[in-house]
Amino acid sequence: MSFFTDLAHQYIDGEWRPGKGSWDIIDFNPYNGEKLASITVATADEVDQAYRSAQDAQRAWGETNPYARRMVLERALRIVEERESEIGDAIVAELGGTRLKAAFELHLAKEFLRESVQLALRPTGQILPSPTEGKENRVYRVPVGVVGVISPFNFPFLLSLKSVAPALALGNAVVLKPHQNTPVCGGTLVAKVFEEAGLPAGLLNVVVTDIAEIGDALLEHPVPQVISFTGSDKVGRHVAMVCAANLKRAVLELGGNSALIVLDDADLDYAVDAAVFSRYVHQGQVCMAANRILVDRSVEKEFTEKFVAKVASLPVGDPADPQTVIGPLINSSQAEAISSLVEQTVAAGATALLHGRADGNLVSPSVLTGLAADSPVLSQEIFGPVALVVPFDGEDEAVRIANDTPYGLSGAVHTGDIERGVRVGQRIHTGMIHINDGTVHDEPIVPFGGEKSSGLGRLNGDAMAEAFTTQKWISVQHGRSQFPF
Repeated sequence: MSFFTDLAHQYIDGEWRPGKGSWDIIDFNPYNGEKLASITVATADEVDQAYRSAQDAQRAWGETNPYARRMVLERALRIVEERESEIGDAIVAELGGTRLKAAFELHLAKEFLRESVQLALRPTGQILPSPTEGKENRVYRVPVGVVGVISPFNFPFLLSLKSVAPALALGNAVVLKPHQNTPVCGGTLVAKVFEEAGLPAGLLNVVVTDIAEIGDALLEHPVPQVISFTGSDKVGRHVAMVCAANLKRAVLELGGNSALIVLDDADLDYAVDAAVFSRYVHQGQVCMAANRILVDRSVEKEFTEKFVAKVASLPVGDPADPQTVIGPLINSSQAEAISSLVEQTVAAGATALLHGRADGNLVSPSVLTGLAADSPVLSQEIFGPVALVVPFDGEDEAVRIANDTPYGLSGAVHTGDIERGVRVGQRIHTGMIHINDGTVHDEPIVPFGGEKSSGLGRLNGDAMAEAFTTQKWISVQHGRSQFPF
């Protein structure tokens, strides 16, 4: 496909060029196995070139009038709007996203670009009083300089833009490394959008590579002051350790094991709809997905029957078909891991109300119940179409089960009493929780992030300024200070 082959390059200092590594990343369509593109990996030396060009370009960009920076973001938004159909096709082809998922990702991408347009003008300084007579304290908010961004495969276009666009709007330069499975949608496509939008050369660089080639060069390099990483908690811990050792700020958006809680007074039909979407959107490859469906025992039978019936009706197949709800997992390793997880959990005593099967990278949905309280599957993230239905007796037990996980990203509570839901939500140790809704939400101005093993820091809205700028104190003595010697 020419769309992919045209973008199958490194993008460094405003130039499209082949990588100089000794091997290629092959970009496959996960549904039909079609080869989309081949990209020779970038070397550690090319990572250095990317960071150095970013550093050189950032000096002028940081001093550019924010209204001028805003215009670049506005043009980028218009390009995405004009190319929406083409980008949607690319999301379907490269990551196996369904048409529904592609539309969902593009909607959010446009919303975050709109917010980034406004963000360019948002940072403001302060004048603070001083105990010293005649002194004025000015506090400026300034760009950090260069930001390294590492994005995942599940929402690659959105989650790359989510850090890249705000960082640029706030006066920084960026080096972006997309996931190896989505090098175009998560990397070079983003570069193409900003190139056409008139972003000066060097401000956004994309290196398509792998840790096997560059090691920790992307993290250890002396130029970037902030690393924004979205991915698994295992890799996130490594990123955090390397950043800490090099005195860099790490913004980490990691995994989840969200619980959707159905209380005894919930609207069950509505709760079923919310739970099915929250678990099975994009085949369950979503950090906020509701791994665990916790249901009050008094309504467990009715809820579970309706839930299983709806899940069983979800069409599985070609993501390009608008009717498809469950498309392929990103690669064969993921498909095999999910199938194995289901088999192991059933062998350990769980009951499969639906037992999904694998056909290549397509894995049909599973619904498991009857899990032992100490079942390891209850405490881990499941990045695939598998739901765990767990009964509970009363709010206290629901809260205990919901909190019995190393993660704390999202969650939901369904109830006929909104304030009851809020009270339960306040007891769940998680960064986000939604009353009478699904667990999968992201909005441009609301702080997004997790607790425990789900991450460090927040993104969105004012949190973007906290993530990608720093504060500088300049004092002015209008009189004369008195010194002790």
